[in-house]
Amino acid sequence: MREKKPFTRNMGAAWLYFYVHYVTEVICFFALTKLTGDSPWLWIAPFAYDALAFVPQGLIGRISDKFPKIQMSVIGVFLMCIAGLDFWLSLLPGRFTALVLLCLGNACTHINGAEVTLRCSDGRLAHSAIFVAGGSFGVITGKLLAKTFVPYWAVVLFTLTAIPFALLAEYYRKDADKLENPCKNFNYNNPKVSAGLVVLVATLIVIVRGYMGYGIPTSWNKTTLQTVMLFVTMGIGKGLGGVIADAIGVKKTAVLSMICALPFLFCGDNHMFVSLIGVMFFSMTMSITLALIVSVLQKAPGLAFGFTTIGLFLGTAPIFFFKFTTTLANCIVIAILTALCLTGVCIIARKDGETDGQL
Repeated sequence: MREKKPFTRNMGAAWLYFYVHYVTEVICFFALTKLTGDSPWLWIAPFAYDALAFVPQGLIGRISDKFPKIQMSVIGVFLMCIAGLDFWLSLLPGRFTALVLLCLGNACTHINGAEVTLRCSDGRLAHSAIFVAGGSFGVITGKLLAKTFVPYWAVVLFTLTAIPFALLAEYYRKDADKLENPCKNFNYNNPKVSAGLVVLVATLIVIVRGYMGYGIPTSWNKTTLQTVMLFVTMGIGKGLGGVIADAIGVKKTAVLSMICALPFLFCGDNHMFVSLIGVMFFSMTMSITLALIVSVLQKAPGLAFGFTTIGLFLGTAPIFFFKFTTTLANCIVIAILTALCLTGVCIIARKDGETDGQL
């Protein structure tokens, strides 16, 4: 069985990138919310944002894997700041130029965060889960700030505070990179299943879950406070998923969270607290698909993360063109898709506590 190790000092990288991720989403959703106030951009801007921020992460991740000395997060922060200044002062031609810079900056900080937390984690999921969780808090903060009188320049200055956090995290990465293969303890995949199939199935699960996320019945969500609680619960669920997976096992966490989420999601359409419990369980599997892909791409964690973001875009893209309009239809679709996800996880994940030598 895997030796149970206490958290090392490299856990600090997770919290540093929790903040960097938080800041990234604040400026992105501040700008996006401001932009969608203009009717022609009402749906085009979010769709373009998802495509340009998520899809390039595979390529950027591969570059980061090959050239680890490139400070992707610092580059990303400066790109987002330039975009923020352009939205404010219109220095560059057209809003789309600023949107592209914003998205590329977002992609760079995400990739660097994934690289650092995965390499520093000694095969644990909590590090990357905490990093990912910061995004949910940033999204809702950015949305709320966009509805106030906070100016663009103030958000740009706030974004610059991410740079020392990103630079400090590099010390943790350098410490982890003293090992020949920092991700060697990611071995959660079923070794009887080919690496290509693991990546394919795990990416399909991300696609399915991305689509499901927009179909969760939340008729209760009518006020700003309720929206805040929804995003906070998502963030807590994402973080807890990694922590619990380290404690009881990846496969158990994936199966239990998916099964437990369903009754709360189905019964919570008009009951906020019931629904939030379901949302928390639903969010817990975010880090698990990443861990499965990293298990077969141990020397390319950036590329592995890129597969999950591409999957997220492919899952959310249909929502811009088609949605189920009734709660019953959403529940039926969610139930079917959950069954597919469970089947996929059971196929590609190894039994908890099992090692290659035990098979």
